[in-house]
Amino acid sequence: MKQMDTFTGGIFDTNCFFLPGSGILVDAPQGAAEWLERKGHKISLLLLTHGHIDHVVDAARIQREHGCKVAYHRETEQMVIDPLFFKRLGFGWEIEPVRADFFISETDSVHLEGLDFQVFEVPGHCPGSLCFLLKEEDVLFGGDVLFASGVGRWDLPGGDRDLLFTGIRTKLFPLADNITVLPGHGPATKIGIERKTNPYVGENARD
Repeated sequence: MKQMDTFTGGIFDTNCFFLPGSGILVDAPQGAAEWLERKGHKISLLLLTHGHIDHVVDAARIQREHGCKVAYHRETEQMVIDPLFFKRLGFGWEIEPVRADFFISETDSVHLEGLDFQVFEVPGHCPGSLCFLLKEEDVLFGGDVLFASGVGRWDLPGGDRDLLFTGIRTKLFPLADNITVLPGHGPATKIGIERKTNPYVGENARD
């Protein structure tokens, strides 16, 4: 996407993506709020791909400072409205709660801030994990589902290897080869490349 701006922040090098024409931000890692301020970006809608803390730690601050709407899957809610959710799982983090203005679920077409998306629910890394296909740009915001030569980890609470692999193969891999995948971590890739060569779910992968 020509005018998209990208920031990577936090100890897990988590990516977020800003779409200037619409004011949409996808995910909110640590440092994103300061980055938006430095760049002069104004957010109208924050989309969360899933509820893991490295993707949502700045979400409440961005919602407060920008007065923006926030949207995520209904199953994400328990992770992001309870400040102690991750502490109870044994992680040393608290979050500022962020409530959704509306929930998003899988759909062939949804119009958000002037842009048309197809939304895929692909759990397995995390319950309620979403991928957003920006149709007119052939860009998939993939969260922590599919990476360049990798997939999201499935060993965290709520993870499920078989569910993740099946979701990638049945929902994402039928997309066109030229679709660019912008993942939650690491570099961009293409659907065609991952379908052929991904060591976990590609054509020659061994389950």
